[in-house]
Amino acid sequence: MISSRNIGVVAAAATLLAAAPLSAIFQGWTWLIESIIAVAVVAGVAALTRLVRAPLWGQVLGMLAGLLLALTWLFPSGEELFAVLPTPGTVAYFGDLLAGSMQDMRSYGVEVPDTDPLLFIAVLGIGAVAVLVDVLAVGLRRPALAGLPMLAIYSVPVAVYVDSVPAVPFVVGASGYLWLLVTDNVDRVRRFGRRFTGDGRDVDVWESSPLASAGRRLAVVGVALAVVLPLAVPGMTGGLLDSLSRGSGNGTGNGTGSGTSGRIDLFASLAGQLNQSQVADLVKVKTSEPNPFYLRYAVADELRPNGFQARNPSGRSVNEALPDPADRAGRGVQQTTYQATVEVTKSLSMSLMPVYAEPTSTDNLSNNWLYDTNQQVVFSNRENSRGRKYSFDYVRSTFTPAALRAAPSLPSEHPVRRQMTATPAPVPEVEELVQGLTQGKRTDYDKVLAIYQHFSADNGFKYRLSTESGSSGQDIVNFLTNKVGYCQQYAASMAWLVRAAGIPARVAFGFTNGSKRDGDTFTLTNLNLHAWTEVYFDGAGWVPFDATPAYGVPGSTRSAWAPDTDAPEPSSPDTGTSDTPTGPEATAGPAGPDNADRDTDEGLALGGTTPSEQPPVWPWWAAGLVVLLALLAVPALRRMALRRRRGSRVAGGEMAAARVDDDSEPGTRPVLVVGADANRARADAHAAWAELLDTLVDFRVPVDPTETPRATADRLVRDALDDDNAVGSARLLGRAEERARYARDPLTGEPLLPALRAVRGALASQADRRTRLVAAVLPPSVLLRWRTALADTSGRMMGLTARARYRLLRLSPRRLLADRAAR
Repeated sequence: MISSRNIGVVAAAATLLAAAPLSAIFQGWTWLIESIIAVAVVAGVAALTRLVRAPLWGQVLGMLAGLLLALTWLFPSGEELFAVLPTPGTVAYFGDLLAGSMQDMRSYGVEVPDTDPLLFIAVLGIGAVAVLVDVLAVGLRRPALAGLPMLAIYSVPVAVYVDSVPAVPFVVGASGYLWLLVTDNVDRVRRFGRRFTGDGRDVDVWESSPLASAGRRLAVVGVALAVVLPLAVPGMTGGLLDSLSRGSGNGTGNGTGSGTSGRIDLFASLAGQLNQSQVADLVKVKTSEPNPFYLRYAVADELRPNGFQARNPSGRSVNEALPDPADRAGRGVQQTTYQATVEVTKSLSMSLMPVYAEPTSTDNLSNNWLYDTNQQVVFSNRENSRGRKYSFDYVRSTFTPAALRAAPSLPSEHPVRRQMTATPAPVPEVEELVQGLTQGKRTDYDKVLAIYQHFSADNGFKYRLSTESGSSGQDIVNFLTNKVGYCQQYAASMAWLVRAAGIPARVAFGFTNGSKRDGDTFTLTNLNLHAWTEVYFDGAGWVPFDATPAYGVPGSTRSAWAPDTDAPEPSSPDTGTSDTPTGPEATAGPAGPDNADRDTDEGLALGGTTPSEQPPVWPWWAAGLVVLLALLAVPALRRMALRRRRGSRVAGGEMAAARVDDDSEPGTRPVLVVGADANRARADAHAAWAELLDTLVDFRVPVDPTETPRATADRLVRDALDDDNAVGSARLLGRAEERARYARDPLTGEPLLPALRAVRGALASQADRRTRLVAAVLPPSVLLRWRTALADTSGRMMGLTARARYRLLRLSPRRLLADRAAR
């Protein structure tokens, strides 16, 4: 029993260690605290069910019930009984959490915030794995198979993590699994008895044999290879160093995340950062440009039926000579060189490096960082951006509407047009809209400008972080119909429409300038993440167009070739002006006073909002703690009540029975004779003896039910008592029980209750602190009674089942036919 208990504890600890890779997914550690509580409840229930010798199916049911109670307490719906007993409302709430977790998985990117749906699905999964590991390792004694559910936990961050999964959590989980295997092996060795060498010397269980040493060496080498091999092979993908953030998206940014294993959707990652309630500083940038455009880090330029997704970038080291933008600049394109210094905080870790468009040189970046000329992104297959500080020179190109209007259309065989105008099967609604918008437009710029101006408030478009579903089955059609969304919907939809017009377009990702500016230094947060459209013009290159309403984006920048379509007055002819205030009055969008009528979803605006006051959670924790303490106190209360009932019976043993003496002489008063009640004396002796046996069990003194009371008392005096008063008391209790069992007249008039107290006090004074604490808080005698009662009940149920089965077999048609044939 002790070995099973030890393996159960190790199984629970190994499950928690196997969950270590989830730390790469969540921002905080709430999931770990709640998982520890759930796994502890599961392990505790498993230990109790094994203590009462419940069958395996009873252990599984008990662990599942414990997991349900833990989830009910951790995620209350407000309809529970006593804060831990689930109701139908609780089950319905759990269903809502599961549905919400699916939505959060699509909305948030790694790292995810501690939302109730995501925490619920994580704790539920870890708790279920704890049940499976306990059943396999303890119930079935197959600890090797327990690695499969542990591996299922590790596969979660491998499948969705935006960067390579850190090696340390993998090593931690593998260590837990090896710990479980070693514990089981040691237990199996101990079951065979003592180990000896060939010369008769004792061998400790931890002293390795040649075969065990070889196995441990193989285990260590296997873990080391699993960690080091992906680091040493650059060509491996989908492993620990598959650090490029790629995946499938959709037309409006509602990414499905169905890309290759180990990659994340850029759209989903952006949506998750914008939906976070906490604001985190990600990048600090200092630039010599007075009004810079957006700091960018990635593009999605491949349009598939499920939307835009990013290609794998390729390029050469950033420390080599980078292309000069002036080589492809046409007439009317003004280019100015600036210098910028970027410092990435520890809150941002990705394999892409934020830079302004068209860098010409870099400093403080290793050769592991490469530059893709076509995508204009800096990336690495071996490093990430976390905590890095670097500088670079870049060229800012500005354009006039006349210069873009004069740009000729690319020939159909041009590689940029052939690749960047590719669209899935034509969507009738999109084709019809594009045809109507571009009708009569002669130049590519006029067509793009008409599409750009379509996403305006005059046409019913609104900025909102929560999108609306539709019935078309296609996200782009739903967005163009509902006209409600945020930056990724606007950017992806405009790029799709521009491509449908036969003009190259793609979606860019980066940061706006935000509202936290100190001189020439900008502090960019997760709420400044943004997406916009880039359109290719011959002689100009990639030209940015931001169709997202400026009032919804702090630090939004507009230009002469792409003015703010919702501005009350025409934009100034400056080439780089900001239409969003940067002072304290700056707002993230619809919550501002000037735009209150544009968006009613004020609770999801970017920044500038005050979170609603949440009800305190400490009453729930306090109530849960009270309920937990009450449950733990049940055995002690049961023991106390039983002791009090027996004590009151024994204390009343001195009560006498009265009768009238009929043999008194006539004329005299009747004589009242007082004597002891034999039946009452026997019951008192039995109660005192039962209390003594329970006391021995509580203080871990062996009890042999085959011994006579006198033999038990003598052994107790010989092995456990040295106090004269306690010795006399023990012999008195043994003599009283012996007389009650075997003698005609039981022992009467003896102080049995003080004798019980003397023996109990002597045993308590000689026991250690742990034994006294267990005897008071979790009395073994009560647990033994419960275990015996459960075993008896289980035996009776098995007997009833066997009798019912026998009766059913007697009514079997085959047997009836056989009996009839025999007759």
